[in-house]
Amino acid sequence: MPNVAAYIAVILIAALVTGIMTRPAARVARRVDYTDAPGGRKVHAIVTPYGGGAAMFIGLCATVAIAPIFPALRPVITVDHEVLGVLVAAGIIFLVGVIDDYRQMSAPAKTAGQVLAASVLYFSGATMVDFKVPFGGFIIIGSSLLPIVTAAWVFALSNAINLIDGLDGLAGGIVAIASGTLFIYGLRLEALGLLPATNPGPLIAAATCGICLGFLPDNFHPARLFMGDAGALMLGLLMSASTMVIGGRTPPTSGVTFFFFAPLFIPVFILGVPLMDAALAFIRRTASGAGFSTPDKKHIHHRLMRLGHGHRRTVVILWLWTVLLCSFVLFPLFLPRVNVFIPVGVAALAAALYTWFHPGLTGKKTDRSGLDDHYHTTPHA
Repeated sequence: MPNVAAYIAVILIAALVTGIMTRPAARVARRVDYTDAPGGRKVHAIVTPYGGGAAMFIGLCATVAIAPIFPALRPVITVDHEVLGVLVAAGIIFLVGVIDDYRQMSAPAKTAGQVLAASVLYFSGATMVDFKVPFGGFIIIGSSLLPIVTAAWVFALSNAINLIDGLDGLAGGIVAIASGTLFIYGLRLEALGLLPATNPGPLIAAATCGICLGFLPDNFHPARLFMGDAGALMLGLLMSASTMVIGGRTPPTSGVTFFFFAPLFIPVFILGVPLMDAALAFIRRTASGAGFSTPDKKHIHHRLMRLGHGHRRTVVILWLWTVLLCSFVLFPLFLPRVNVFIPVGVAALAAALYTWFHPGLTGKKTDRSGLDDHYHTTPHA
């Protein structure tokens, strides 16, 4: 049985260290002019420091360093050294994001940095080994395809998180919810004997959840600190690593829930909001003849704000949608009965009604067509 208390301690340590480091990170960011100035397409009204990504990276490093004091977690870090590989890869993609925050990198250069980070995951073994196709059985990923699959997975999730990072607290809150869900799911698989206790996925997910929780108090609207591309890309990499080592290593089983049938569908649910936003952006920009890095003002959060929802309300709505999607993963896992979908359906209906009809009830319709991502200085925002 997994030591739940040790993993809860990991979340608390990650949140505490990250929270402590946000203020020093903000001071250093201001001193070196690592800031985001208002104006143009941006919404925030004052110069706001980046540095949230640095605080989260320090929190991640401290968590990995402290985790071995718990006997139950020591084998997770010492066996196969996959966690160390994830840490190195996170450092690489963090530096790529810092450079991009300072001076906009070209799309090929940023992609090369993401591929380099994915290569570290591959060579450290922190990747998937198989893929279960519905009605098609298990497909073992060959050694020639595995680097490509790993790079594609990292690219997809890191850019999805980066694209959704457009409002105060949005990306951090969504990743906190998603990684917390993945952490619970991974521990449940361990308890059922479907994952070995040395699988690093739950530890990575717990640490990711913790650093997001530690960062959110300084990032919720009005934000005192931004994560920038440095933080958003790093969170995407951590989510890609944890989903690969959990969803890509579940053994063949009939299981008690449909996610045992195709475990790699889990990210589609827990990260449904950013993945849908990224997919729509790709389709929208490709259909218009623009490149994927071409900015626009049609992200999901922009649409909600044009409906009349305020900044905080838009963020909370998207958090609630993420919670709803994550419930599809957790409810069947713990309560495999049909009637558990009743509260989920009610919640879905309530969220939909609130999202689409609440502004009409107030009789207000605010034109926010000029709004766009207030963090990003990169073209893809």
